[in-house]
Amino acid sequence: MEFPFIHTNFWDALIAVPAIIILIEILKIFFPYYTAWIPTIANLLGLIISVFITHPHSLWTGIVMGIVYGISAVGSYAGFVKVIHTYRDKSPNSPYK
Repeated sequence: MEFPFIHTNFWDALIAVPAIIILIEILKIFFPYYTAWIPTIANLLGLIISVFITHPHSLWTGIVMGIVYGISAVGSYAGFVKVIHTYRDKSPNSPYK
């Protein structure tokens, strides 16, 4: 069995990852009690976007890139939240001290 050669486009990730983050934020508004499921939902959204929109020609490429999109969205979001919390804690007028 030969592994597929994955051709990815910079614009795929530039559009897919922020789209997943936006969709997750919208879902958090309507379903605030399911925050533990956010990484799983992000990966499912990444798989849906990749398999059906960006890589419909190859299922394996769609699965691999969908997981990459989902993990990238979760990591970007987690990093952004950590930076915001660190900034709030170190500011002189922080209410969190």
